[in-house]
Amino acid sequence: VPALLHPELTRAEWTGGVKALAGAGRAGRVPPGTAAVLWTSGTSGRPRGVALGHRGLALHAEATRERLSLDPRDVWLASLSPAHVGGLALVTRSLLLGSTLLALGPSSSDRMPDLLRGGDSLPAVTHLSLVPTQLRRLLDAWGDDAPPGTLRLVLVGGARAPAELVERALFSGWPVALTYGMTEMSSQVATAAPAEVLYDPESVGRPLRGVEIRIADSGEIWTRGATRALAYVGTEDSLADPDGWYHTGDLGELDEAGRLRIRGRRSDRIVSGGVTVDAVEVEKVLRSHPWVGEAAVVGLPDPEWGERVAAAVVLDRAAGDEGEDGWRSTLDRWCRERLSVAKIPRRWVDLEGLPLNANGKLDRETVRRILLERGQPGRSSRR
Repeated sequence: VPALLHPELTRAEWTGGVKALAGAGRAGRVPPGTAAVLWTSGTSGRPRGVALGHRGLALHAEATRERLSLDPRDVWLASLSPAHVGGLALVTRSLLLGSTLLALGPSSSDRMPDLLRGGDSLPAVTHLSLVPTQLRRLLDAWGDDAPPGTLRLVLVGGARAPAELVERALFSGWPVALTYGMTEMSSQVATAAPAEVLYDPESVGRPLRGVEIRIADSGEIWTRGATRALAYVGTEDSLADPDGWYHTGDLGELDEAGRLRIRGRRSDRIVSGGVTVDAVEVEKVLRSHPWVGEAAVVGLPDPEWGERVAAAVVLDRAAGDEGEDGWRSTLDRWCRERLSVAKIPRRWVDLEGLPLNANGKLDRETVRRILLERGQPGRSSRR
């Protein structure tokens, strides 16, 4: 059974992964029918190996074909590492559906425009799978021109795509489909095709065929179905509850048509002085300021309030005219006009780029460490 470890994992993550997988192999804990073992990203909690089954991957490929109208003429760019469940799905889906996978090595954002334009010896790319960070960088590198006419689909998942990013892509004519998934469910759980995204750019669509979604009383998304992974390996942890539901840790809601909206992660919740603060809400307000390209909000320990809100931002250079303190004061005023006082960031840092983990997702633990080490206070933390 192949067990893929991303080359950008830290030495500690590599060592932990190898030990856990080797131990599982010796103990016979890799379930029969396992096609591959992937190491979860560890954006929250402890990283674990996930045993993906042959049947689950096949059912996932067929359900995706149905939702996105895929056919053997499609040409997908291998834009994600196969150690990422979205990257592995590119491989398995192409094999199972008979489409073409164009594997040209790492697809950096500055190289992707040339790959999309194609060449004499390359087939035209018709389909892309990207995480939101890749989409943002592709749009920056591409400019204001319309996408190539040969491109039929840009599948965006792996993390919550900010509405303003989706709207920016739609405005330029990019055929964006939004998806929500996780390693434990063999990738996609719910997907909105491009026509649905045009109608509602904040929804990730309805569950794929064979997949169920439930919203728990806490607002957490639960999911189950035949695409669910077989087990965790190298740990005694259970993958699902006794009724087969996988508890995602994400927060969401279903509308009357069964379409899913993602509201954040439980781990993105900050409790300050008894007030629950949603990091995603604060990030959205920060990104709405013309100086802010990207933002990440976390909670820092505070002896008086339990936690205090802190923000890392990637600023456009126009903000440099305001000086070291000016941009913080400007963003503080911006937030105070749009957020209740408990949600105002009390500590700030300006970064060249937000730290990402090996799967291209925001690494909140590194953001938290940077803010603790380098963050500068804003206005008084008194409410």
